[in-house]
Amino acid sequence: MEQSDVTICRREQLGPDIVRLTFQAETMAAAAQPGQFINVKAGLGFDPLLRRPFSIHQIHADGSVQIVFKVLGKGTTTLADLQPGQKVNLVGPLGNYFTTSPAMCLVGGGLGIAPLLFLAKSILARPDAPLLKIILAARNQAELSCFMPDFEALGVTLHLATDDGSLGHHGLITDLIPRVLDDTAAWQVCTCGPYPMMRAVAAICREHQWPCQVSLETMMACGISACLGCAVPASANDSKGRQYLHVCQDGPIFWEGEIKWIA
Repeated sequence: MEQSDVTICRREQLGPDIVRLTFQAETMAAAAQPGQFINVKAGLGFDPLLRRPFSIHQIHADGSVQIVFKVLGKGTTTLADLQPGQKVNLVGPLGNYFTTSPAMCLVGGGLGIAPLLFLAKSILARPDAPLLKIILAARNQAELSCFMPDFEALGVTLHLATDDGSLGHHGLITDLIPRVLDDTAAWQVCTCGPYPMMRAVAAICREHQWPCQVSLETMMACGISACLGCAVPASANDSKGRQYLHVCQDGPIFWEGEIKWIA
């Protein structure tokens, strides 16, 4: 982990309110693992005061790091207004990361699709690349299309769903999982997206006895386990008897059985 001022080398408008920023951050790029995040200072002064955590979308051989975010409030609006050549302060890479097995299925929904690109590229770059299936979903074709070119470039068949039926399966991403996966392989599922989606994916994985890792998002103040504000309820069988886990310290990647899922 390091803290440093880095230069923005690219800004892309992927959708009406979705922005991708690329930072030149060689040390972070070299250390980053799929599933980790960085904490970004949104402005030069003290307003907004707190950093914003973002999953790492992908890294490149030139030492650049990318994040993708939706413009929702003051912090993300400030970040979205930044332009190439300007500097921003980053802390990272932070948190733990996804593990892999010989048969992998990545399940992403909405903005949760973004960090799965880094994971998919990492899997496919291995000499012993695991069997890989990718299932992606969003509200509509426009939102899903923000991510399609990069995923299509991987050369892996994509299984798609949209809420309105404008692209792929008309319905929930959970409808696709039993259709795409079968019992001929010992699948491990990695998922990132809205909490209700991940809760439903975790339930399907328990039913089929597929190990499942989830990438959790919470509000964070520090990202380095100082404030302990990013608490999530722990499973009743927590091996250390903890009532709560902290996303920055214990995550953001958890086995689904570590979490007490709230309806």
